[in-house]
Amino acid sequence: MNFLLSASGWYSCKLETVPTPFRYLRQERKSTASPSGKAGDTMKIGFIGAGKVGFSLGKFFTQGGIRLTGYYSRRPESAREAASFTGAKAYDSPDDLVKESDAIFLTVPDGSISSVYLSLEKSLIPGKMICHCSGSMTVAEAFPGISQTGAYGYSIHPLFPVSNRLTSYRELPGAFFCLEGNGPHLSMWQELLESLGASAQIISGESKVRYHAACAISSNLVCGLVQESLDLLETCGFSRESALRAITPLLRSNLEHIIESDPVSALTGPVERCDVRTVEKHLACFPSQEERDLYSAVSRKLVELASLKHPERDYRSLKNVLRKGENKNEP
Repeated sequence: MNFLLSASGWYSCKLETVPTPFRYLRQERKSTASPSGKAGDTMKIGFIGAGKVGFSLGKFFTQGGIRLTGYYSRRPESAREAASFTGAKAYDSPDDLVKESDAIFLTVPDGSISSVYLSLEKSLIPGKMICHCSGSMTVAEAFPGISQTGAYGYSIHPLFPVSNRLTSYRELPGAFFCLEGNGPHLSMWQELLESLGASAQIISGESKVRYHAACAISSNLVCGLVQESLDLLETCGFSRESALRAITPLLRSNLEHIIESDPVSALTGPVERCDVRTVEKHLACFPSQEERDLYSAVSRKLVELASLKHPERDYRSLKNVLRKGENKNEP
């Protein structure tokens, strides 16, 4: 089954019709959705998997007037809880969910996405949109052979830490979504998400790994740098709690400046000043080569920023010190 888009919702049409994007209006969607669930109603979304992402996206969609069919989960109690939370239905069979849905989100762990997709009854999915929420997997990786099935595959990744299944949906209107896929609905998904208050960007499958690495750097790797800072402060006599309190204003202020302007404008410290002697002392204080390598690698990136901020300064001596710091144990 395929769909023709109009200002009032999704309508069934012949298979040869290709959906065209339009601007979803939540008020219009709410006024046109009916409880009958028959052809001619607005798009219906189903979820296989009822964890934090399934809960949060389902509530996010329903809050925006988008209709859910419901949830299927290997744990029936999870499906019932998610259905109750979103005002949808709990399904005992994934086939029944697929039959009654236009788009199916596989909100299961990344390692299970492909196996769940391959377990779907292939006669039920032509014309359907099969979606996953993994940041690192492409559609081709997640849904092998989908282009031969008549279904459309999409990756719809919320660049947001979904930490609580009951409350995280409240922040999704301000979140960013990255979209990738092999069907004609990408622009539609982008406009739909933007109409719900989110931001969205379409990227190619070839860019997916670099995109996810960028996300990991700005989120996970920052945690590692903060932990390194706390470890050093503990060697100075701080408790873990007092160390975190000490750097909290620094973290907040720096992040706010980065968000308000950019990393170049926010940069301060010995690298920005080209304070070679201080950087040498920093490198000497680390107890392991691994920590020196970490400091040197990140600082060399900061030299690039500093050179943009102060193009008149000569940072060659600092680059040499950092290079030596990384190779300190080499003969």
